[in-house]
Amino acid sequence: MTSVERAAPARRAVSVDRIVGRMRAVGAELPPGDGVAVFNQVYLSVTEELQRRLTGGHFEDSGAADELGARFAGRYLDAVDAAAAGRRTPRCWRPLFQLRRHPSVRATQFALAGINAHIGHDLPLALVETCRARDAGPRELEADFERVGELLTSLEERIREDLMPGPDLLDVADPLTHLLGAWSLERARDGAWAAFRALWGLRGLPDLVEEFVERLDASVGMAGRCLLTPLCR
Repeated sequence: MTSVERAAPARRAVSVDRIVGRMRAVGAELPPGDGVAVFNQVYLSVTEELQRRLTGGHFEDSGAADELGARFAGRYLDAVDAAAAGRRTPRCWRPLFQLRRHPSVRATQFALAGINAHIGHDLPLALVETCRARDAGPRELEADFERVGELLTSLEERIREDLMPGPDLLDVADPLTHLLGAWSLERARDGAWAAFRALWGLRGLPDLVEEFVERLDASVGMAGRCLLTPLCR
């Protein structure tokens, strides 16, 4: 087994339809104020939109897009299952699971911390998994990655619509304003694609791949911990 396979272990591919059902079940089991529930609800709405677009001819290769979407979301659900069973989660997810009930962390922060972990760490590994499973390279996935990226951008829009205070409540003096300005979903997407390309290019160098994945996990986790800094209300 190569180090890319250890970093992005092969798992049985499932469909986005099954992933949506699983995410709905996770949401039903969690109390509304739970930080994981906050992220799950936002992410579920976007995954449901992916489900609709897969049947509407939106993607160049709907099979590859379905597999990428399912493998991507599956990594989040693996983290949920690990936390529920008391097992160690990837370091990128630990801040969210550790602080999910903190009274001074706001819903917007929980959502962004989940997106940070999922895009910064899970997306590059899901891309590697999908390429390996479909015997394809980055070029074959790039067009549909961009289309999936459009949906990921709507995550940020939904957060602002559903979780952000109104403009009269969020002003320049609010620490949340500065925290939100320090993180960009577009830059996270660009970083995920670059990390994927690096992993794919290094796949014949197992020691470097292992180090790269370990450091990626740690750095994304550090950013997540900053996003979850408790704020005075």
